This record gives sequence, structure tokens and C-alpha cells, in this order.
Amino acid sequence: MTETDLPIEGHASLFWTRDLNDDVTAAGAFETSLARTGPGGVKMLHQHDDAEPVGVWDAITEDAKGLHVRGRILRTTPRGRLVAALVEAGALDGLSIGFRAVKARPDETGRLRVLREVELWEVSIVTFPMLPGARLRRAG
Repeated sequence: MTETDLPIEGHASLFWTRDLNDDVTAAGAFETSLARTGPGGVKMLHQHDDAEPVGVWDAITEDAKGLHVRGRILRTTPRGRLVAALVEAGALDGLSIGFRAVKARPDETGRLRVLREVELWEVSIVTFPMLPGARLRRAG
């Protein structure tokens, strides 16, 4: 880590919590994907824009609460500098996952989709997360 990198962490997904798309992620849903790729296989993007990654995820783990991420926003690019400045100012604090559903089923009511296994592609820093409780903070 360079002294200009901005360390961040947070929960990108919360288990058994309904998002605005009526998805609920089951505990263990990320295990297979993370075992295959590790954090290096998951990109850090801004607003799901794959044209300009803004940093790297150093650790991604499932804990009792959900999918915990820890990484660094890199100020070596214009977009990285912008995102770091917005995070430091408190203007940007959402996290959102980009994934493919591998195993999913409807819940008992038929209204929610329960994600039992997902292939995690990226975790973005976003203005409005699909899961309102998915937030980042500066790591220290």
C-alpha cells in the first residue's frame, strides 16, 4: 500500500436481508466463488463501470453478518482520485455487488429470490446501493 491509497472496508452484502430488487442472499452463497478466485478475482469498480477500476480488494470474506470486504482505492488514476475524494468527504459510501446467480430459489411466499450460490465478479463503490445497508467506511 502506498501512502496515497485510501483503505476502506465494509459489508457489500448482508445475509438474509431483502434488497430493492427482492433478492435475499443466503449465508454461504459466496464461498465457492471466493474459493475459486480469491479477492484478486473480484474487481473494485465505481458505479459498476468496468472501464475504469478504482482500486483493489485485499480481503473478501463471509462473516456472521454478510460479505465483508477490505481494500484500497488507488489514487493513481483520475477516477481513483475522484472516488477517494468523494469517500473522504462522506459523499460516497455505498457498496454493491456484481454477480451471476448460480443457484437461486423463490422463498416460501414466492415474492423473494433467495440466492444460494453466486459467482462474484465485482464489488462497486456506489451512490445508491441496491441493498441500502451495504456501506463502506474508511479503514484505519
